[in-house]
Order: sequence, then C-alpha cells, then structure tokens
Amino acid sequence: PCSVLRVFTRDGEGGNHLGVVTDLDGLDPSTMQQIATDLGFSETVFIDATDPPTVRIFTPAMEMPFAGHPLVGAAYHLLAEGSNADRIGCGIGEMSIRQEHDTVWVDAPMHHERAYRDGPIFARRVGLKNPKSSWRVDMPLDYRLVELATAAEVATAAPDISAFGAAHGLTVFARDGVQVRMRFFIPDAGISEDPATGSAAVALATRFAAAGELSGTATIDQGEEIGHPSRILLHWEGRTASIGGTVAVDEPMELAL
Repeated sequence: PCSVLRVFTRDGEGGNHLGVVTDLDGLDPSTMQQIATDLGFSETVFIDATDPPTVRIFTPAMEMPFAGHPLVGAAYHLLAEGSNADRIGCGIGEMSIRQEHDTVWVDAPMHHERAYRDGPIFARRVGLKNPKSSWRVDMPLDYRLVELATAAEVATAAPDISAFGAAHGLTVFARDGVQVRMRFFIPDAGISEDPATGSAAVALATRFAAAGELSGTATIDQGEEIGHPSRILLHWEGRTASIGGTVAVDEPMELAL
C-alpha cells in the first residue's frame, strides 16, 4: 500500500499531496519512477528504514536530489509511526527533523554562494514585466526567483514555461513583511504548477541571506490558483533554513505493480 498525505495544509485544508512508500522490496529506481508517474502526485517518497532513515524522491518525470514537501511528509510519517529518528537523509545529505505541536520541521542547508542576482532578462523572457528583483539559486538544480510588487500580480502571473531554457523551476513571489505570496512552476519535473514547494522556500531564504538578511522568518502562502491552498513556515539563520508545516492523512492507495 501507499500512504497518502497532504503536506503544508492551511487550517486543515489543501496542501500538497504526497505518496509515501515504505515497503521497498523489489523496487528498483525505474519501478519507483513508474509508481510516481502512475500516482501523478507532485512527488512520491520512498523511505528506506536505515539509521538514520533515507529517502528517494520522485516526481512524475524525474528523481529529485532534494525537495521540501516530501521530506516534511516523510518526517511526519516516521514520527507518527513512533520512530525516534531525529535526522533524515536524501540526495544532498542528512538533515534534522522534529515536531513541535502539530508542525513538522526539516532543517535544510543553505549555500549563500549559490545565489546570484539574475537581472531582468529571464523575467522578461518568460513574460514577467517590471520585476522588483530576479535571482538564480542553485538547489543544486537551477531555480529562478522573480519578485513582483504585489500579491495580486503574483496571482495573475502567467509565465511562459516554454521559455524557461535551462531553468529547472520558477518561483514568482511578493513579500509584505513576514507574509509571502508565492507560486512555483516546474515543467521539467512534469508539474506545470506546484501547490506547495519547500525547496522554493529554502531558495527564498538563501536569496534573502545572500542579499544581507542573515536571519528571519516568513509565512508563505501558495496554491490558491490551482485549488490547493497551502502554507509553509520558514525560518532561516546562518546556513540553515527550517521549513515547517502541518500534515493531513488521506486514504491509502494500493499500488499496481
């Protein structure tokens, strides 16, 4: 069976669906990819009960070295099953996990030197006019971050995904104090728009830190445009970005292998 979670819910609603598979007997990477493709969720995570537990993350189109909502979901699943794990491994290494009340947190590394001011050329190429700022952050995949003036502009943004070029994913966001309105587009992974993107939140923190804001917090709302209102809590300091959120459990699914 495949457990099904909704990660980064907002007031119990919405969130980003995640498939969780823990019985890895007979599953090679190609079979894992086929399962993720068949399920069609933004990501499916495969948990290996090592010490600490390690995960492999697949979108409908590719394996990801790091992604936030699968790691938060995997951490929730492990802790709910009674695991005493305080770390989890993925394609970029190990990171700390914890639960505080109903919020599950993952502490991800930031690499300030991988954030670059991008200028407006990329934003204009994909049809986003008058950006407040444009950055590139290597996650290690190529993430572009385009800041717009208002949340309303974010809500109506319609980037041309055929013009992404080498960019793996695009974050469009607006910031008002600690409130961030965000959307994330990732056609490389077989996802036109993602409901809730923890890796994009880490990329935002990396961009803020690289610009001189060495610590801070944010509440990121995402997903309204595609019917999955989601909320990511973000805190960053030094070289660590912590992403947190609430998780809901849906009915499990049987896998057709």
